[in-house]
Amino acid sequence: MNDAALFGAAFWAFLILYGAGMYVLSPRAVGHAGFFQGHDAAGRPASAWALGASIFISWIFAKSITNAANLGASFGIVGGLAYATYWLSIPLAGWAILRLRTRHGATGLVSFLVTRHGRLAALAFSLAILVRLFNEVWSNTSVVGGYYGEAGSAGFIGAALLFTAATLFYSIKGGLRSSIYTDVLQTGLFVAFFAVVMFMVLPAHGPLTLLSTGDWRLDAGVDLLLVAALQVLSYPFHDPVLTDRGFITEERRMLRAFIWAGALGFVCILLFSLVGVHAHVERIAGGDNVPAALARALGPGALFAMTIVMVAAAGSTLDSTFSSLARHVAQDLPALAGRPEPTRAIGIGMTAMAVIALVGNIPMLTGTDILKATTVSGTMVIGLAPVFLLAGFTRPGTRAAAWSFHIAFWTGMTLGVLLAAGLIPDSWAIGDGKYAKLLGTNLYGLVLCTAGYLLPSSIARGHRP
Repeated sequence: MNDAALFGAAFWAFLILYGAGMYVLSPRAVGHAGFFQGHDAAGRPASAWALGASIFISWIFAKSITNAANLGASFGIVGGLAYATYWLSIPLAGWAILRLRTRHGATGLVSFLVTRHGRLAALAFSLAILVRLFNEVWSNTSVVGGYYGEAGSAGFIGAALLFTAATLFYSIKGGLRSSIYTDVLQTGLFVAFFAVVMFMVLPAHGPLTLLSTGDWRLDAGVDLLLVAALQVLSYPFHDPVLTDRGFITEERRMLRAFIWAGALGFVCILLFSLVGVHAHVERIAGGDNVPAALARALGPGALFAMTIVMVAAAGSTLDSTFSSLARHVAQDLPALAGRPEPTRAIGIGMTAMAVIALVGNIPMLTGTDILKATTVSGTMVIGLAPVFLLAGFTRPGTRAAAWSFHIAFWTGMTLGVLLAAGLIPDSWAIGDGKYAKLLGTNLYGLVLCTAGYLLPSSIARGHRP
């Protein structure tokens, strides 16, 4: 067997050993508290450190670090900073969830919406959650597949499906408990090989050269930076991978975990964007997967290290996606329908995991742009910003509160669909950069959603004797 064949065999062996290792090391959940809330065998919730590590690595998606590098290659450090800004969502979500728990007695976002805005509002929100979880599957398996072959090739599809199956097996074994436990392991794996990749890239030109690459103009990435700053206000709330973790431990412990996970995530994404900046300086064309192209250019060792980084990042997100879907289908949706939790809730959750593993990979098989999983979906949910950040402005359970949610939520959804279909008028563009229309849609849309949220309650107060 020649060197190339040995190297290829090592890649596949790593993927198999990774899946087997995670299955053996992940704990089996004990009861509903373990499977759905992440409690250990003694019934204790996750520690602040474990929770923070889980939040951090679950949000360092494979697609996210790929997008960060791609944007660094396109816009220099401006592109990296634009994408890293999304990680400010984490401390903002922590603060908002703390407020919902302490001021409004919330035990989950779906149940909060039922109480405050009605079951129809919670159902609409649940559909947005399901779309988000669906996107998380294909957008991360596609990144892993990209290290084993070109999009659509047998290697690409085979690696993506093998990775999905490996993650599914240990997720079924332990649910959220397994997810949090393996997230800690994946954090260590990610940080170690992330440092190796940075050591390979940074010395080539030096941090100062890489950090000075890019122009601070609207048409040079600043428009995307402003989009991210606007979407931070709403983006985290439709991600149960993040928000589920806001309700499983004591409030102040939760907030500390959210703050440090967000800060560390911001730094890591900004640093990883320098991989793309380096590729730009070296004139390495990477298409929609700059990290893989750069790693191949740097040699087998770099490619292997980059693959490990991506598999660790994707695995943590995918197992969290499975556990969040299981909880949503087996607990949140029955409660939304006014029914008690099913006696076989864990089995229903396992079945939901298997279904999303299959259905969620359909876009991976057909091919699509992974950045759209962030920017377009982020536009669709801008109406969630006033719903969760301005909760005190509506009276729970009233007709006005129901209208407040629906006007805000469906305004955002409509604008997101129109944007995806290319039907937003040119007059909405701010600047003339690549993301000019996206920026305009998010700015004007956020104003419209906020006004729509406040209007029904303002009218109701005006009519009150």
